[in-house]
Amino acid sequence: MLILECPCCGVKAEETELTPGGEAHLKRCGPGSTDDEFDGYMFARANPRGVHFERWRHAYGCGKWFLAARCTATLEVFGTYPAQSKQPPAELQAKIKARRPGWEGWT
Repeated sequence: MLILECPCCGVKAEETELTPGGEAHLKRCGPGSTDDEFDGYMFARANPRGVHFERWRHAYGCGKWFLAARCTATLEVFGTYPAQSKQPPAELQAKIKARRPGWEGWT
C-alpha cells in the first residue's frame, strides 16, 4: 500500500484516502493545436517501469491536488510536492538520483 504525504496539509495518508489523477507535468494543448497534438495529449501516456511522476488528490482530507514521485516497480515513494510546480524540486531529483544511480533525470 502506498503512503503519501500531502504537501498542502502535511498529513501522511494511505492511498485509499487519495484519488490518483494520472501522469504529472503534461503539456496541455490549446485551441490552435493539431489533431495529432490533441490525440497525443489525450491518449499518449508514459507507463515506465521505474521512476514516475503522478498527480494525486487528498480526497478524504484537505481536497487539494499535489504531485508525487514514485517507483512503479517497487512502489517506493520518493516524495511529494505542490501541484503548481513546473518541474520536480531539485532536492527531490537529487534524492531520486541518490537512490537510483542510473536514473537520467526529469525531462
